[in-house]
Order: sequence, then C-alpha cells, then structure tokens
Amino acid sequence: MYAWIWRKLPFGVPGKLIGSLLITASALALLWYVVFPWAEPLLPFDDVQVTQEGGVPGDEPGVDEAPGAGDEPPGDEHDLPYDTTRNNTPPPSPTR
Repeated sequence: MYAWIWRKLPFGVPGKLIGSLLITASALALLWYVVFPWAEPLLPFDDVQVTQEGGVPGDEPGVDEAPGAGDEPPGDEHDLPYDTTRNNTPPPSPTR
C-alpha cells in the first residue's frame, strides 16, 4: 500500500516527500479532531465512581474517625528502627 502511494505521488522525490508529509499530517488531523472526539464518550477512562460501599479498603462503614486519630501528630504513626533526622553515612573522603 505504501509503495503504491509512493508511486502515485507526483513531482519526483521532493514532491513525494512533501506529499507524504501532507498525507501524514492530514491523517493525524483527521484522527485528532474527528475520530478521537467522537470515540471519547465511548471509552470508560474517566468514568470513575466512588461509593460508600466501595470506598477506602479496610474502612468500616459508619466509623467517622479512626481510633486514636488526633492523638499523635501526622507522620508519627510508625516507630522506625533508625534515625531519620541525620545522615548516618560518613562524608566522602577527598581521595575517592
């Protein structure tokens, strides 16, 4: 098919290159402005629904707040076995 199009384009190699670029740009514009807007309502990409039953995994219905919420500041809910306030690696030596 592409060979047939290449043979049918006029004006030698420069005309064939320009013609093939125009055909490609026309096909892309047709897809972008006609086909894709027509097909968008048929695709389920933005059809997201969050319901009470299917909300957050592990969330119990009817519970407004998790137990102990508000007792600790945010970010302190886990005890880490290492210090996160300083770098524990030695500084690089000038010889490396």
